[in-house]
Amino acid sequence: MIGRLFAALVGVAVLIAAWGLWSYAGPGPAAKDGQATDVILPKGAHVAQIGGALERAGVIRSRLIFELAAKFSGASRRLKAGEYEFKSGEALSQILSDLANGRVVRRFVSAPEGWTSQMVIDAVNATPLLTGSVETPPEGSILPDSYQYQRGDDRAALVQKMRYARDKLLAQLWAARAPGLPLKTPEEAVTLASIVEKETGVPSERPRIAAVFENRLRAGMKLESDPTIIYGVSRGRPLGRGILKSEVEAATPYNTYRIVGLPPTPIANPGRAALEAVLNPPKSDEMFFVANGTGGHVFASTFAEHQANVAKWRAIEKQRAAGGGR
Repeated sequence: MIGRLFAALVGVAVLIAAWGLWSYAGPGPAAKDGQATDVILPKGAHVAQIGGALERAGVIRSRLIFELAAKFSGASRRLKAGEYEFKSGEALSQILSDLANGRVVRRFVSAPEGWTSQMVIDAVNATPLLTGSVETPPEGSILPDSYQYQRGDDRAALVQKMRYARDKLLAQLWAARAPGLPLKTPEEAVTLASIVEKETGVPSERPRIAAVFENRLRAGMKLESDPTIIYGVSRGRPLGRGILKSEVEAATPYNTYRIVGLPPTPIANPGRAALEAVLNPPKSDEMFFVANGTGGHVFASTFAEHQANVAKWRAIEKQRAAGGGR
């Protein structure tokens, strides 16, 4: 009799252990809608609250089993808040691993190099999972990068993160700047870097272009940068056409064909590479550059060399026009 009772107890224990193992490592419930379920776990939530949220979302079958599994696995002290995406049928063991390791949903807003502040704000406002409103910050005050956010984050706080990143980087680069630069303040460096950023799509050219502009500033020459004209016309939005002669001749604060020195503000948000190029340019006697027909530029130290390069560029333009733009 005792042997039968013992065998029965062993059998029950085996069944309980098997059920517990299956509940922990076996497939979870199917998602209520689609192939995954999003769950937002607030900061400060304890294990029972997290389990309740997961149970209501249909991610787990039982809050009690979740609490027990979290306790005995040691995960209960490491569960992290945030937005999670759980696959349909995801095992409890994987769910606990995701929560303990903070594998939150990663969402990003991109602020590309050379975008104006208004373009960045347009992208932030067009992100539906963000909340609140935000004013357009000063031109050049944002560091181009991809910024992570979570569902429900405040737009103004996200933009402030972009501005803080720029301020931090600018302070570091300004402190390590080369001696003898024709730039009085960090903001002047940002303004020049924004022009360098817009002048070329070839990253390797940024230092040479920065050196040319700084040589021109030292010599009291006009920068003569087309992107500054465009900014004065459209605040940096693409014109969709060439620059008109009347725009080259227009007396605006941003027309560096008319003014000497820097425009009153940046014309875009320059990235790290453009800022580094301006604050640590190579030693150079180059004073001019013009397009070379392949997406880059050809540089010159004398006006005579520059005139010859311009003539070559005009010939390329003429040939393309005759060939229908090819």
